[in-house]
Amino acid sequence: MTTPLQHDLDRVLAGMAARLRATLEERGITAPLMIGIHTGGVWVARCLHQLLGIEEPLGTLDISFYRDDFERIGVHPQVKPSNLPFEVEDRHIILVDDVLQTGRTIRAALNEIFDYGRPASVLLGILVERSGRELPICADVAGLSMDLSPSEQVKLTGPDKLTLSLKRVK
Repeated sequence: MTTPLQHDLDRVLAGMAARLRATLEERGITAPLMIGIHTGGVWVARCLHQLLGIEEPLGTLDISFYRDDFERIGVHPQVKPSNLPFEVEDRHIILVDDVLQTGRTIRAALNEIFDYGRPASVLLGILVERSGRELPICADVAGLSMDLSPSEQVKLTGPDKLTLSLKRVK
């Protein structure tokens, strides 16, 4: 059963952009790069990229081959190429994803980014931070926090109109 969640995502994204801007200012970062994780993270990153007025193009990652459960889940039928149209070496990066649950997607994304070079820093922006962490990873900026049971999943749909829904699985 899937239930739509009633959140004003435009307001949530504007709040995330304001908190990211404040964090960048606190850290003295003036020209960050932004990378979104396929698929929902790219949708969120596009919005934040525009709201923050980042001049460098948006980078995208598909971490399918970097997952630690790759052998268990097999080849994903919609693997997309990663696109980092910039050098990451010694640059400050804002990494964006839609949902942070176990932390394994973020770990895989960091592994892939480091294959391109060693960034100066990585800030993590997440639309929904939910319970269920398996790795010690937390967002620097989260739009929403949800305490969900293991049988509940939150899903972002888009890209034209971003909406969240809650699904109960058995």
